[in-house]
Amino acid sequence: MLRAWGGAEHKVVADRIEAGTFLCAVAATGGEVFLKHARAEHLGAVIDKLIDAGVQIRPQDGGVWIKSPGPAHAHLVAQTFRTTEYPGFPTDMQAQFMVLNCVSKGSSRVTETIFENRFMHVNELLRLGANIQIEGKVSMIEGVPLLSGASVMATDLRASACLVIAGLVASGQTQVDRIYHLDRGYDRMEVKLRSLGADIERVQEKSI
Repeated sequence: MLRAWGGAEHKVVADRIEAGTFLCAVAATGGEVFLKHARAEHLGAVIDKLIDAGVQIRPQDGGVWIKSPGPAHAHLVAQTFRTTEYPGFPTDMQAQFMVLNCVSKGSSRVTETIFENRFMHVNELLRLGANIQIEGKVSMIEGVPLLSGASVMATDLRASACLVIAGLVASGQTQVDRIYHLDRGYDRMEVKLRSLGADIERVQEKSI
């Protein structure tokens, strides 16, 4: 016997990787932000590492509150981590957190265990002045006081978010090309960042 389905209401869960990306952006640049609808319980491994780095984070009704001292290198401590399956540290947050390590005190190691060729953003971070060496599945990072603006190219979705964060931290102007990668996973990221005071805009690629 067929039965009709009944009506129901469902609230879409916030994207944990988008929330984690904004947490890393605030951590790296400094400031105080409330992320509406973010679910701290979905980002336990990332939040633990941010707290260990020296960032203040508290789950609150309706979202997550974060406060970071900034500039990062003067106050925050680089964190070693390895990507693993949920609920471990997500591979989709590896690149964004690496930016924070690049401008924090000390040395760190990032081990990628999920995907091959997930360090393609490293060469672009080097253009900005980061100090990173790769050995197989491990990136070894030495924090530097400052990144410098440059033209960089996004190689995939999370790399593009990583480079946007790096551009916000860097002195001078940074241009991130091939941002169609970014649009696959983030809704108007530049608009949201600009609402927080970031000096960022989307520009049309010049035709050859």
